[in-house]
Amino acid sequence: MAQPAPDLDARTRVRPLLKWAGGKRQLLPELRRFVPRDFRDYHEPFFGSGALFFDLKRSGRLTHRRAILVDDNRDLIGCYKAVAENLEGVIDHLSQLAAGHARSGESHYYRVRDELFNPRRRELLAAHRTEPYPADLAAMFIYLNRTGFNGLFRLNSRGDFNVPAGRYANPRICDEPTLRAVSTALRDPGVEIRHDNFESILRSAGAADFVYFDPPYAPLTATARFTSYTAPGFDDDDQRRLRDVVLELAGRNCYVVVSNSTAPIIAELYEQDGAARRAGLRAHRVPARRAINSDATRRGDVTEFIVSNVVPPG
Repeated sequence: MAQPAPDLDARTRVRPLLKWAGGKRQLLPELRRFVPRDFRDYHEPFFGSGALFFDLKRSGRLTHRRAILVDDNRDLIGCYKAVAENLEGVIDHLSQLAAGHARSGESHYYRVRDELFNPRRRELLAAHRTEPYPADLAAMFIYLNRTGFNGLFRLNSRGDFNVPAGRYANPRICDEPTLRAVSTALRDPGVEIRHDNFESILRSAGAADFVYFDPPYAPLTATARFTSYTAPGFDDDDQRRLRDVVLELAGRNCYVVVSNSTAPIIAELYEQDGAARRAGLRAHRVPARRAINSDATRRGDVTEFIVSNVVPPG
């Protein structure tokens, strides 16, 4: 299907399309301080909601620069590619889902989740066809994201999406201006979207590139695990592997930024580790606001790490 001409004002309206565990919109004021004044290509190996990418896009900081956007969640990447390549189809299906939700609410959510999305998703996975998602599946992914509990993406032991319905009085399901702005941003000739693991960055990043890592956060407590947004999860050994990649990139003279919790394992890897300091990395504790927790009393102001070899102003 032919795409409409790009909206000239789309850049000023672009913002994250999806809710995502650990999304960084609330941390953007701090992250902006660590964006280097000048850099070559931009890399984001845990793309998620893409808050920093869309912020850089909106500000014009990625004009005439390549952006390599990677995530290990094939559903997420399949959805983004569908929005980029078949926008009108996604909007059409999402409008129908929004109308169904307006009529039936929670019962519509569970019908879409259990009778439509999961069977269709299993069918595509069995055929090894996930990139891009078909327009109807991408629309269901967005619908479930906008109406499910806290925007979580969680799979059960069988690999089925099992997030319960959220409690939203009037969710904005088909946000057409945002969909069009996101599609325009992702169709930029300099943007590459791919399903891969974070270590794939070592094949593409070079000197003066800017790399932002937003991994699943290390849990502060044993019960605070919001790391399983991909089936294998992300444990302490993965955090160590990530630290080794960060050190390698710093050694290549890349500009590196990592956001994470202040869990003991992260303090050990970046704040207390001599190799990290020798690589020019510093662990900065910054205020943040955590919105996703099953216990509402545990949501609110927290301290998080921003680790970087970029020296912030002031």
